[in-house]
Amino acid sequence: MSTIYEIFGRDAHAMTIALMERAEVITAIPAGASVALKPNLVVAGQPEYGATTHAGVLSGAIEYLREHGVRDISIIEGSWVGDSTGRAFRAAGYDAVGKQYSVPLYDLKGDKTRQVDTPLRPMDICCRALDAGYLINLPVLKGHCQARMTCALKNCKGCLPDREKRRFHAEGLMEPIAALAAALRPALTIVDSICGDLDFEEGGNPVPTGRMLLGTDMVQIDAYGCRLMGLGPAQVPYIGLAERWGAGSSALAEGELVRLNAPTDGAEYPRPSGAVAALTRAVQARSACSACYASLVRALHRSGGTNKAVAIGQGWKGMPFDGLGVGACCDCAREQVKGCPPSAAEIYDFLLAHMTAR
Repeated sequence: MSTIYEIFGRDAHAMTIALMERAEVITAIPAGASVALKPNLVVAGQPEYGATTHAGVLSGAIEYLREHGVRDISIIEGSWVGDSTGRAFRAAGYDAVGKQYSVPLYDLKGDKTRQVDTPLRPMDICCRALDAGYLINLPVLKGHCQARMTCALKNCKGCLPDREKRRFHAEGLMEPIAALAAALRPALTIVDSICGDLDFEEGGNPVPTGRMLLGTDMVQIDAYGCRLMGLGPAQVPYIGLAERWGAGSSALAEGELVRLNAPTDGAEYPRPSGAVAALTRAVQARSACSACYASLVRALHRSGGTNKAVAIGQGWKGMPFDGLGVGACCDCAREQVKGCPPSAAEIYDFLLAHMTAR
């Protein structure tokens, strides 16, 4: 059975070291193994916005590893479709961490891939993730406008080329995420839950949650994350699918949650606001990619919503739509904002020009 270690506080660097020391992580790393750190860097934004892994998590992990003799360390990530990983590295402060510790940063958008069998279908996965001697997953626990929540399992999607990410959305997202977890299994997961945005995966509405988690079972960690956010297993289907496909176990028995300290601001975890569901009532999504959908949700949030029908997603390619189309895929909509993806600002201007906001 697996153990989840939980620590409360706000100092990501110190908290990461404390978690790794308590879990005796070094004892599980093979001698001479290369270690790859895979953060959540979905967008180019400061971690304080609630979307990306704090730089202190990376510096803490690197410092712990170096103090225990690990020398071959790298940071690997590929931001979401339409954004620049290099720009995201700089915005999150990872370039400074890399320089301080002489650790290279690799943009997986330019990485070679290898086809790997999964319970769903063969998938193209980036080689730097597959070939790491010890892969450490560093997700953020936060909300997601399509999957309700995102943490350990979905963070592995950043180890895919953009073409595969688009295919995930064409296939409904849930089954591909679960299947990837059965094929790509990080040895360790350290969760940044210091100030995640509990509604929007690209951040902007951070909520102080003041804790971090460490464990080896991504399914167990995500199930616990759901519990913290007040979500039931059926609300995040990829967790149960991953469990059925042998990626881990959602069970958390008594004694398997170990707290290193007491909560500083109370143990009660905040709940998502439910804003996304309210804002997207008029949205007709068909296999929409995360970047495009998230930009639409952000624009709707800024404008206050709409009572006009909005189409978005790959499933609308070539399909007539008597309404508003968002993104390049909605090329046959009556009115369209182009882009792959269009920015939230572009969609906002489009909404103001073409529809009546509530």
